[in-house]
Amino acid sequence: MTDAQLDSLVSLVNYVPETDGRASGAGASGAASGATNRQPADPDVLFERFTEYTASRGLTLYPAQEEAIIEIVSGANVILSTPTGTGKSLVAVAAHFAALADGRRTFYTAPIKALVSEKFFALVEIFGPTNVGMVTGDSSVNADAPIICCTAEILANIALRHGADAPVDQVVMDEFHFYSDPERGWAWQVPLLTLPRVQFILMSATLGDVSWLSKDLTKRTNRETAVVTGVERPVPLNYYYATTPVHETVEDLLKTAQAPIYVVHFSQLAALERAQALSSVKIVSREQRDEIADAIGDFRFTTNFGRTLSRLIRAGIGVHHAGMLPKYRRLVEQLAQRGLLRVICGTDTLGVGINVPIRTVLLTALTKFDGTRMRQLTAREFHQVAGRAGRAGFDTAGTVVCQAPEHETENARLVAKAGDDPKKIKRIVKKRAPEGFVSWGEPSFNRLIAAEPETLTSSMQINHAMLLNIIGRGPGPEGPQPDPFSETRKLLEDNHEPRSRQLELERQALAIYRTLRTAGIVEQSEPDQNGRVSIRLTVDLQPNFALNQPLSPFALAAFELLNLEDPTYALDMISVLEATLDDPRPVLSAQQFQAKGEAVAAMKAEGIEYDQRMELLEQITHPKPLEELLDAAFEIYKASQPWVGDFELSPKTVVRDMYERAMTFNDYIGYYKLNRSEGLVLRYFSDAFRAARATIPDESKTEDLLDLIEWLGELVRQVDSSLLDEWEELTNPTEVQGEADLVTGVARRVTAVLPPAPHSVVSNLRAFRILVRNELFRRVQLAALDKIDELGELETASGSGFTAEGWADALDEYFSEYDHLGTGAAARSASMLSVTEQPGVWLVRQTFDDPEGDHDWGIDAEVDLVASAEQGIAVVRVLGVTSH
Repeated sequence: MTDAQLDSLVSLVNYVPETDGRASGAGASGAASGATNRQPADPDVLFERFTEYTASRGLTLYPAQEEAIIEIVSGANVILSTPTGTGKSLVAVAAHFAALADGRRTFYTAPIKALVSEKFFALVEIFGPTNVGMVTGDSSVNADAPIICCTAEILANIALRHGADAPVDQVVMDEFHFYSDPERGWAWQVPLLTLPRVQFILMSATLGDVSWLSKDLTKRTNRETAVVTGVERPVPLNYYYATTPVHETVEDLLKTAQAPIYVVHFSQLAALERAQALSSVKIVSREQRDEIADAIGDFRFTTNFGRTLSRLIRAGIGVHHAGMLPKYRRLVEQLAQRGLLRVICGTDTLGVGINVPIRTVLLTALTKFDGTRMRQLTAREFHQVAGRAGRAGFDTAGTVVCQAPEHETENARLVAKAGDDPKKIKRIVKKRAPEGFVSWGEPSFNRLIAAEPETLTSSMQINHAMLLNIIGRGPGPEGPQPDPFSETRKLLEDNHEPRSRQLELERQALAIYRTLRTAGIVEQSEPDQNGRVSIRLTVDLQPNFALNQPLSPFALAAFELLNLEDPTYALDMISVLEATLDDPRPVLSAQQFQAKGEAVAAMKAEGIEYDQRMELLEQITHPKPLEELLDAAFEIYKASQPWVGDFELSPKTVVRDMYERAMTFNDYIGYYKLNRSEGLVLRYFSDAFRAARATIPDESKTEDLLDLIEWLGELVRQVDSSLLDEWEELTNPTEVQGEADLVTGVARRVTAVLPPAPHSVVSNLRAFRILVRNELFRRVQLAALDKIDELGELETASGSGFTAEGWADALDEYFSEYDHLGTGAAARSASMLSVTEQPGVWLVRQTFDDPEGDHDWGIDAEVDLVASAEQGIAVVRVLGVTSH
């Protein structure tokens, strides 16, 4: 967007006709909070100004967009259920503009943090950074802005906490079909039930029949509700069923100019395997390969999966799924937007609004595993994915191909081979579907094409946090605090559930209320002369109650149980914190698998019989440091804070595990074979880092703990800096860049061709020292286990002149003096590492922790600072293992 276009839209936001005598500028707090007395702007003027803006960008509104925007500026609710590619995002921008012009506060919600972040940066580019904020639960940016981007749960908790007086005037809910999600759907419903003053814009391509919702919304908000649906796609879709092998189908699509092609799978492994299989097909020309290489430039593919992705991308094939690092997904998206990737293999997560322009969707199956069973796709799931085909402004039509099951494809090949010979056809032995196959085929495909998305179904819930938010409402601007009983009854009796379910929710609420009274968190007065009672909280809920990590208060209490002088104190603090974080399930599954493998080997060595081994294996799980202490503390804590019972404490070791193993991120991913999930693993490390910085009190942070936290942050930055640096540049602009430079900083983030490289790993000396210490301590651990071959491999990889034979000779001499080499907390201590800093190189010595405490043996090494900066890791080369 040009400066002139940005100025054009900013002028729209600030526009107020002088004849109205109203103050100019958008209010930040909204009409509901009583911060502005502005009268609504003239709808005709708003519509005219917005269409002037779209025209300045060369955009012509579709009829459905015009209809929706006219209804929005007129003050109506809008349910926008139009196909993908019909410009719902532009309608959302118009809604935010109309709210700002009226001095109202507007919220945009999306189902996942990635979409919230994507929309935040897009709106900053349009409206400027002072007008846009973001709240995602673990961080917030400009949280008092007039436009807020957040997850649906954030808005639901605000609505519960403030009720009708919430500082919210307009809500734009994207991907509203999540209303039917069994686990999260309550968050899409609560705002509709509790915010009667709000103008709602509900958007999705797959809502189904919404007549009931339109009537309900009109009744609750006393606004007309316009339904814009049944619109024909501006880019029509062509459907066909393919019985050729997938690689032949792809080749045919490429030959007939149907690229970019998105090959949809229902597992991350299948997506990657398909991409690798297609690398044998000629996807791009030599010239196109050169163009891709130029576009990639010096982008750092720093992980094992990254190196695989680099090879695939250079062949014109992308991979896209939720388990990838954000920088890799973003790279694939940006290369695809430039038309450089002709085939992308991914999962159905693409259907959740991710911006990857494609012409053809190729579905490899019509069934998926939903966490419980394998089943056919619903009509909503099918249309969400299929709707991604065809790019408005680029394609005249989109294509949706369903690939036949493998056994059907093979049978079609055999029939084709037999030709018209009846005898050959009769001799064909048709391949059967594999055992457990959930049947689907061309009739299933045709049924889904014709099917309308299922009608939305309610998924209302009640829990401790919801009830506490209602009870915790303070006095409203127009009177005393509403009665929590009547407010809760209204929420549970006037929702979209059938009566039987409403009664069940009321029983649950009553049980929760009793636990709160028993714990002394809620007090109930004696009935007055009219038989009425009052209810109040005996504790102050923090302002962000239920918005951030819900078990952080427990972690703060549990920190007090640890001994500051204990040599494992720093790691124990991390273990307490990890118990409050969401589980990274692939890591825990890999840890459990490894633990069971080690247990089987040990039990076989002990001669334990098979049946007993199987029984004992059922009791083995992933490692859980401090489990007994934390479980006991949690039970005590729940007695006084029963609302935490809505959440599960989950002792685990991921950060601690990697630190104790002295591994790099790549080492850890390779050790547990987590290549497909490295994005999820890094997200966990990022969450752990932010939680450690924000939750652990400064007075509890020892030098060792500060070292560990710095190491964790630097690890995340070096693998994918986008997870931390963007947040820190926006939440602490004066520390990273000047306030005046924030606009250009965001503009660089939005318009950059490729994700930025992280800063030099040697710039954070505290964290870099930990990286060096870990490299050396890993060698200590291998030496203690006498793993000479692995030590030799490490030295070869680092370019060290020291060999496996050198290690063998040195350790023979060491173990002739001592029978043990320590690897505990004392061996890892910072005092065991000495550093002599020289220009471009550090000379270091890692002292061994021998059983006599002589500390005369150790590893002498050099650290190459230049190579470390280039590679983003500590490049350590062993010079020798000696006794001083």
